[in-house]
Amino acid sequence: MRILFLGDIVGRPGRKGVALRIGELRRSLKLDLVIANGENASQGIGLSAKNAADLLGCGIDVITSGNHIWKYQNLYPLLKTSERIVRPANVPEDAPGKGWTVFRVRDEVPVAILNMQGRTFMNPAECPFRCTDRLLEGLDPDIKIVLLDFHAEATSEKQCFGRYLDGRVSAVFGTHTHVQTNDARIFENGTGFITDAGMCGPVDSCLGLTPKPVIKRFVSGLPQKWKVAGGPVELQGALLEVDEHSGRTVAIEAWKSGLLDV
Repeated sequence: MRILFLGDIVGRPGRKGVALRIGELRRSLKLDLVIANGENASQGIGLSAKNAADLLGCGIDVITSGNHIWKYQNLYPLLKTSERIVRPANVPEDAPGKGWTVFRVRDEVPVAILNMQGRTFMNPAECPFRCTDRLLEGLDPDIKIVLLDFHAEATSEKQCFGRYLDGRVSAVFGTHTHVQTNDARIFENGTGFITDAGMCGPVDSCLGLTPKPVIKRFVSGLPQKWKVAGGPVELQGALLEVDEHSGRTVAIEAWKSGLLDV
């Protein structure tokens, strides 16, 4: 099974870039499944119900998220009803939505997609290690392919988390920092891993945002009003192949689209 995981989609430029290329990518890369982190797809922070529907309609199969998913309350009803959008599983249980879903590829092969949030330098959350243990124990044993978006800040936490799950999930994709790392690998027991998949958004930016106010915030220490940057866009993520019978990753690489004018 060939799978493309896209890093955080940032604002309108990121959405337009995905919509522009996703159909052609599904054909040229012979993709069976496309997953994307969408928690920054609306104005750079959060995901609106309209933008979520547009992303799901343009060729993305499942949207994962993170700590910014709660900004637009019009998304809450969709979180409660959709099987194609997940939020971090280790937030309080009464939060709208759920932290995992099962998507059937080619209408027959079940793929479990989980979402967790880190705790280091992040908002308070339940231990992602123990929470994942419980979810995996409850999964149907017939589901061989398990993919996990770990939305976390610290590289140490991400790498330890990936190794903790080695052999128990097919792949762990780090998200949140918007900077693609050059460490895509397969661990000893068959779990594919990348510390951060990067972002889908403007390349001439600070994590997708116009640089000047972000720099001023660092220099002055004072809050600034920022906006999503313009200019060329690049889609970033991880491309992998998974054995459908064993659930092991057999190939994984950091992937980039090249520059797009949107």
